[in-house]
Amino acid sequence: MALDKFGIARRIAQELQDGMYINLGIGIPTLVANYIPAGISIMLQSENGMLGIGPYPTADEIDADLINAGKETVTILPGGAFFDSAESFGMIRAGKVDLTVLGAMEVSETGDIANWKIPGKMVKGMGGAMDLVASARNIIVAMQHTNPRGESKLLSNCTLPLTGVKCVKKVVTDLAVLDVTAHGFRLLERAPGISVEEIRAKTAGKLIVEGEVPEMVI
Repeated sequence: MALDKFGIARRIAQELQDGMYINLGIGIPTLVANYIPAGISIMLQSENGMLGIGPYPTADEIDADLINAGKETVTILPGGAFFDSAESFGMIRAGKVDLTVLGAMEVSETGDIANWKIPGKMVKGMGGAMDLVASARNIIVAMQHTNPRGESKLLSNCTLPLTGVKCVKKVVTDLAVLDVTAHGFRLLERAPGISVEEIRAKTAGKLIVEGEVPEMVI
């Protein structure tokens, strides 16, 4: 079966490495904070001025003053720091963030990302996404493989306004893990029970399949 949002977050957590500074975008990416592998130390950064974010709070840990960029209550780890958003974006623009995990509406086979606006619909603002995709050393997208109409979100070319160009390195969906290469989406892993044929049918962009594709281990 296809992964739920928690499964996507669990799989992305496997990409985290000791010592990384990481920014988690709104939506599925924020869930990654709950699945950090044991034995590694990372620092989660938020555009609104937090460094050292921990997992989501339990009912008795909730502090209304501790919120992430998505306006969700979070926890802060020992040694965490608070600062204004100008300093936060200074960190991002200076390339101090090793990995950014973002949601997306569309990703192209060349690594373009569209995740901030649907024409004709109201948007509150682009948030920090454009700074993050321009500055982060590595970008992983977490999203559903298809939109609510069943149409592929992995395209030859994005149809929505772009957030960034040729910046996405990897995509983790409810169906698959894919590398973005110079030649298209390279299929690395498939969700448990999902066939290569189903992934191929739901991928509008160029899909590269090399040999036997293993199932994800979640």
